[in-house]
Amino acid sequence: NDAELLLRSLPTLALRYHAHDQASRRLAQWWLGRAEAAVVLHPALPGSPGHAVWQRLCTASAGLFSVVFDERYSAAQVYAFIDALRLFKIGFSWAGPVSLVVPYELSSLRSQPAWPGVLVRFSVGLESVDDLIADLAQALDALR
Repeated sequence: NDAELLLRSLPTLALRYHAHDQASRRLAQWWLGRAEAAVVLHPALPGSPGHAVWQRLCTASAGLFSVVFDERYSAAQVYAFIDALRLFKIGFSWAGPVSLVVPYELSSLRSQPAWPGVLVRFSVGLESVDDLIADLAQALDALR
């Protein structure tokens, strides 16, 4: 069955990858304008770590990016934000049709993290980008 599922998905791979890429770029741009985000990590964004390498080697970026929340927000507040999301589900996968989110407390992963605060990894699915932005916007109320 695995081989059958793989073969069945190949004809739409380019379409799905393009959709993930476009949606993640739009969401990353949306986060850039948010005061809650200290850092937005997306390979297609100038200034993001690794952007020059990505620009030299790639034309698309798939649907994975991260946001480091401003350090004024506690881990509990960021978790409340995640719990308030309706379309994004909690999960450790990517490139699927459903948008996923996972929080990471950087200080618990590294002795000297590059940024203070809680990092949230987003895997953008195939939902409407406008709906995803509305979901993020309503969930940000949980930070307050």
